[in-house]
Amino acid sequence: MGASTPYDSGDDADPSLLANSRPGDNSEPLSVTDLSRSLKRVVEDRFGFVRLRGELSGVKRAASGHLYCSLKDEKSVIDGVMWKSAAPRLAFLPEDGLDVIATGKITTYAGRSKYQIVIERMELAGEGALLALLEKTKARLEAEGLFAPERKKPLPFLPQVIGVVTSPTGAVIRDILHRLHDRFPSRVIVWPVLVQGEGAKAQVSAAVRGFNALERGGSVPRPDLLIVARGGGSIEDLWTFNEEEVVRAIADSHIPVISAVGHETDTTLADFAADHRAPTPTAAAERAVPVRAELAAAIADLGARQMRCASRPVALGRERLDACAQRLPKPETLLQPAAQALDEATERQRRALVDRVGVGRAALDQVAARLAPSTLRWRVAQARERLDATRLAPAMLTSRLERAGERLDAGVTMLRSLDPRAPLKRGYALVFGPEGELVRSAGKAREAGTLRLEFADGQVSATTGDSPPAPAAPPPKPRRKSPPPPPGQGDLF
Repeated sequence: MGASTPYDSGDDADPSLLANSRPGDNSEPLSVTDLSRSLKRVVEDRFGFVRLRGELSGVKRAASGHLYCSLKDEKSVIDGVMWKSAAPRLAFLPEDGLDVIATGKITTYAGRSKYQIVIERMELAGEGALLALLEKTKARLEAEGLFAPERKKPLPFLPQVIGVVTSPTGAVIRDILHRLHDRFPSRVIVWPVLVQGEGAKAQVSAAVRGFNALERGGSVPRPDLLIVARGGGSIEDLWTFNEEEVVRAIADSHIPVISAVGHETDTTLADFAADHRAPTPTAAAERAVPVRAELAAAIADLGARQMRCASRPVALGRERLDACAQRLPKPETLLQPAAQALDEATERQRRALVDRVGVGRAALDQVAARLAPSTLRWRVAQARERLDATRLAPAMLTSRLERAGERLDAGVTMLRSLDPRAPLKRGYALVFGPEGELVRSAGKAREAGTLRLEFADGQVSATTGDSPPAPAAPPPKPRRKSPPPPPGQGDLF
């Protein structure tokens, strides 16, 4: 039985366990790695840089910074990878479902026997794809509440400092400064940034956050209001203000923000996140400050109204006072009834006095007529007769005298019992202080120091030992007896 080779395809070929080379065969078997390398060279030589259009799918960013994705259309799928050196140059955030054009080179991945494209640049495939990305980003940020009305902050009526985030070389900053100068000159701080192109979104978001990081009272004043502005352009030119980084910076601002991006018909996500949207940069300056002349006129009008309001009550009060004064009667008219009543009362008093005098004289005449000498003599005679008829018994006088003597003796006895010097005859003494006050306790005696002791037969000075004895006070003068009453008529009883 002859040895068979892998190239034998006849029915009579015998299978063999070992791979043997046929006579004259000079092709050695290739390893998998060799074949993969050969395919890699062929593919990379045949397809250099290519541009592929497709829909992104399975987008994910590895921890290393590489970006992995797939590009697909209706019938085919190809894997793609963007190394971390090229990923930062992306002008948008890749998401599933976006229609893009990827530029790169085709290569193979031997580990999985797959071919893939190494993407070096990725762009959205037309304005439609850009609008689709815009809508997806808007829906996602709106779901987070970044555009909610309750997050909007009121704009200050008259900001002292205004911060402007825009390009320093464009016409936008000149329009804003010119409009502010015409309406109400204010202090403006410009933070120069790129408004489109690579690095623009980082500069704009850094400017907004930088203004918010300023402290009040610092060398650079903290603005009271921010204006984020740029001129008009295509959706691609305005894309910086649709970037999520910029939108979040505006939404997180503690300083009120006016968005003035593009013309009136242009709308960006920054407009939704800002506290107020202005159709143009000039309109933003008009919204930021009032017109100084109109404000001065309004203040003057308010002052005039205040003066009118203050003087109007005075004028009305004066008018009411004049009207009331015209209705009041004259003073002499008010006093006439009282004067007439006074005259009548005076006349009545005069007549009453005359009548009273007449009545009194008549009564006096009647009494005088009754006071005749014969009448007096008759009354004296009657009194003498009553006196002669009265008899005075001695017992009546003596009994009254005895009762009076008894009461006098009882009074004398009580006086003697209450006499403070009566106990002195029994050995007691009265203690007096330096000022002659009566000392009733040992504590008072120790405080007094010098004492005066009065006995029945005289006075003695004493001391408690705390101070020298004081000289004895002179004995009290005897009381002067009251003179007897003058002689006169005594009491009959």
